[in-house]
Amino acid sequence: MDKFLEMKVFSAVVDAGSFTGAADALDMSKAAVSRYVGELEERLGLRLLHRTTRKLSTTSEGEIFHTRCRELLDNLDEAEAEITSRSGEASGLLKVNVPVTFGVMHLAPLWPSLLERHPKLALDLTLSDRVVDLVEDGFDLAVRIGQLPASSLITRRLASTRMVLCASPAYLERRGTPLQPGELLQHDIISYSLFSTGEHWSFTGPDGEASVKVVPRVRTNSGDTCRAAALQHQGIILQPTFMVGGDLAAGTLLEVMPDYRSVELGIYAVYPSRKFVSPRIRVAIDFLVDAFAKPAWHN
Repeated sequence: MDKFLEMKVFSAVVDAGSFTGAADALDMSKAAVSRYVGELEERLGLRLLHRTTRKLSTTSEGEIFHTRCRELLDNLDEAEAEITSRSGEASGLLKVNVPVTFGVMHLAPLWPSLLERHPKLALDLTLSDRVVDLVEDGFDLAVRIGQLPASSLITRRLASTRMVLCASPAYLERRGTPLQPGELLQHDIISYSLFSTGEHWSFTGPDGEASVKVVPRVRTNSGDTCRAAALQHQGIILQPTFMVGGDLAAGTLLEVMPDYRSVELGIYAVYPSRKFVSPRIRVAIDFLVDAFAKPAWHN
């Protein structure tokens, strides 16, 4: 008695809507399909299907059992796919989408090591700050930064980064240093236009939550432009530590209002499905997890 085969045959009958369709899908005879379902019902002591000459449908017990069968069979397929992918060699083309600045600063130096470890792997890298549809646009893997919305995508956290207010010492000497969010209205603000909250900047301070709607002197969709403007003493920016951590460590930028903390963002590897994850996707994700176990930037 093969319980998994019985469940597979029963599920195929329900999915196909007929014994004939299930027989075709399983490459079995219609008589064999009917026998397996009959033996399953006899063993359970339940009728799972309503059969008429024109229609086949599940009983209430059959509907419940079909749902559970599908879960078990899907889990079995997933387990087999995972062990197969782990034992397989990473090869072929891996299409990856990454944010522009993070891709240049922190990912570009890593890819040669990945290729060296896996000689049969090839990379197709797209740098874009636009959130792409992985399935529709044909990407195997993406790196995303932010507070990700619920979706069917599978995510694996690589690291985190904090948004930090900062400006150059020369700017702060010339214009003074703001001590609380409201004082930002008296300063030149270099704003990143792709922030999900727009010009509403929120912080957690000594007295709890605080926010301000800034009035930018410069607005841009490029974080690199924000950083460059701050280094040229043009104003105050709110940018992630993965971008300005080195500047803060070197003293070319200074953190402003350190008692008011801005949001912390996750950095994730994102891929379409847990099922049938190819070796090339799995090794790339594991590689990135190891690479960012201790981020180089200051958080």
